[in-house]
Amino acid sequence: MFLKPAKLTGLISGALLLSACGVDVVEDYLVEHPERQGEYVYESELKNKDASVFGDGGFDLFNLGKPKKTGGGSGIAVNSYLWRASLDTVSFMPLSSADPFGGVIITDWYSPPESPRERYKMSVYILGRQLRADGIRVSVFRQQVGTGNIWQSRTVSKDTAVNLENQILTRARQLRLVAAKAN
Repeated sequence: MFLKPAKLTGLISGALLLSACGVDVVEDYLVEHPERQGEYVYESELKNKDASVFGDGGFDLFNLGKPKKTGGGSGIAVNSYLWRASLDTVSFMPLSSADPFGGVIITDWYSPPESPRERYKMSVYILGRQLRADGIRVSVFRQQVGTGNIWQSRTVSKDTAVNLENQILTRARQLRLVAAKAN
């Protein structure tokens, strides 16, 4: 079952034609949205990707191509000032993970030089896009070396987390004021 030379030539030229249809790889960076202060979006979202021969938005038979825009926007779902202020506030601790899309920063254990037998760990949760007092939550964990040189969990005063939240909010307000003066 061999292919005739004409069919074989057609298949090969078709394969070559399809292989020439490459995909351009474009680097896409997160940038601050020019109209919605404190919100980050991908640079490509700011460009008009919908422009086409058929006008803005193109031609979409039966409205199947693109989802309806709801005005919620895309990009980072948390306030950028809270995000940066949180990173500034916990910068003395090693980071375990930082998720700007989910708004979660988790530090690794940190032992202060003045008390090496004690260590702390923090989780910072940014809960929304607005710069509000209820937009951030901090959890602090503490351990001390106990019997047998084993780390044992200890309680942390509720005031510690509240004080850290207040520090983050103060820093976020400072960042917003600096940005407002620059504009």
